[in-house]
Amino acid sequence: MSEEAGSRAPAEPRDLRLGEAVERAQRGDEEAFAEAYRTVYPGLLGYVRGLVGADAEDVAAEAWLEIARDLGRFRGDGAGFRGWTATIARHRALDHLRRERSRPRPAPVEQDLLDLPAAVDTAGDALESLSTAQALALVKSLPRDQAEAVLLRVVVGLDGPTAARVLGKRPGAVRSAAHRGLRRLARELKGRGR
Repeated sequence: MSEEAGSRAPAEPRDLRLGEAVERAQRGDEEAFAEAYRTVYPGLLGYVRGLVGADAEDVAAEAWLEIARDLGRFRGDGAGFRGWTATIARHRALDHLRRERSRPRPAPVEQDLLDLPAAVDTAGDALESLSTAQALALVKSLPRDQAEAVLLRVVVGLDGPTAARVLGKRPGAVRSAAHRGLRRLARELKGRGR
């Protein structure tokens, strides 16, 4: 049990189901692995797309190959699995960005990111009230640390400590970055009369 486990809220039903699917997948159940994939992949793809743009599907596929290869080594629950997969995807995305440094390209957040179920919070309400073009412009305008924190918290659905582990930062820094990003989005929306 990790230090944070005692202070965590009870697991959400989706995380309980995910944890059970991961356990079965580790025992060789292919249907359970497919269930875990269907549960985690959409948010993970949205996160990766926010980092690398148009190459997100290739990077996410590379991450899933690593996830499948190392699944037997994973220890934890459903929320931990989402965090573990986000960490792997982030590492693959950063590797990709290092390789692509000589050809920098913008990292757009596309419609499938906006189609993901939003948590009931300011970020979800803000994104739902915007057209795709407006949302892309707003997310692109956030500083990278804020955009990445918002993506991990809202799109991938990670809690603060897990998002912090993925980013290699302290939970307070991630909370602050996400809060600043959400406040900035809210100010933009208010300024536009939404």
